[in-house]
Amino acid sequence: MLRNEINEAMKNALRAKDERTLATTRLIISRMRDLDIAARPKGNADGIGDSEILAMLQGMVKQRRESIAMYEKGNRPDLVKQESEEIEVIERFLPKQMDETAVKEAIDKAVAATGAASIKDMGKVMGELKKVYTGQMDFSKAGALVKARLS
Repeated sequence: MLRNEINEAMKNALRAKDERTLATTRLIISRMRDLDIAARPKGNADGIGDSEILAMLQGMVKQRRESIAMYEKGNRPDLVKQESEEIEVIERFLPKQMDETAVKEAIDKAVAATGAASIKDMGKVMGELKKVYTGQMDFSKAGALVKARLS
């Protein structure tokens, strides 16, 4: 389970005195706890599952990439370096990302599975992709490819 893998990484970072990994895994665990607490009223007492954790990790990477862009504009190389290191740690827990060819094949399969015929069906296709490929593809890029495919 992904949750156990993250906890083990934190323990290993603590033993190895790897400050960046330790701080980043603590951030991940803190965010997971927040989402676990938010899931309780919905009847999910065990916490969020791996698919929600993968989505959370992707969100954390996206957030850091946006921060890097702002720090580069603000001429803050120290913060760019910190955010880049955090991205490296977070990406250890994400599955290998699909290349563009694989993404296009996945989109074709999702279009066929949902019977999508026009841009109005984009939500169905994106839902199918998220259900099957969470953590493996960048959905902002995939959204543009789906839009082009259905147009």
